[in-house]
Amino acid sequence: MGISEITIHIDQLGREVQINGVPERIISLVPSQTEFLWDIGLNTEIVGITKFCVHPDVLFQSKTRVGGTKNLDLGKIKKLKPDLIICNKEENQKEQIEFLMEYYTVWVSDINTLDDAFDMMQKLGKITQKEEASLALITQIRQQFELLAVEESKSHKVAYFIWKDPYMVSGSNNFIDFMLEKCGLVNVFKNHELRYPSITFKELANLGVDLIFLSSEPFPFADKHIKEFELEFVNAKVRIVDGEFFSWYGSRLALAPKYLNDLLKSI
Repeated sequence: MGISEITIHIDQLGREVQINGVPERIISLVPSQTEFLWDIGLNTEIVGITKFCVHPDVLFQSKTRVGGTKNLDLGKIKKLKPDLIICNKEENQKEQIEFLMEYYTVWVSDINTLDDAFDMMQKLGKITQKEEASLALITQIRQQFELLAVEESKSHKVAYFIWKDPYMVSGSNNFIDFMLEKCGLVNVFKNHELRYPSITFKELANLGVDLIFLSSEPFPFADKHIKEFELEFVNAKVRIVDGEFFSWYGSRLALAPKYLNDLLKSI
């Protein structure tokens, strides 16, 4: 048996991550990145996922689930004997990531823009020796985003809700805010000091909002919630939106522009 080559890779926190050979047992703790890994051909290398890693279904049904993104089953992780764990600064809990770093090789992403997403894809493609597939996917996503039509929507002011009780919205410096901007929309909480502030209807009423987006995740807003907003904001259009197309920054981005174009046409 030959000796595996040790290589140094930089994650998106700027950490040096020492990789021993090509990872053969990967745990992904980020749904959008899990789907990306699957789509670039790491079907057998992925051994562990979270309960929210639902795409594709064949992966969700066949891989060991190690808890939620913020509530990991460390015992299950230990049994899987991973040689690489992939996390995200925002989606996973800092304390749990730091604990995992003490025992395993951990690569952490930090994504607020499309360029950050492309950087993640390229780096993980290199680590897993799937560079050709990852670069092809990046090219596909870039081409799709060139088709995103935003001209008629530039004046719309939007509030993007992610949670209920308390109501929380997308604020500043996050991927959702970036995607809203790509759509030519103005996030009324863009300049808020918090990334995901809790807000009241009174606060929102003072901002002259044109659109209210109720995301399907992480809180599962549905049609039954629309009426409450319509009663409070009679001059705003209220829409349920698919949160995966605003917040997933893996290969699902290739499907996002079509969904976003259809959404923009509807408003």
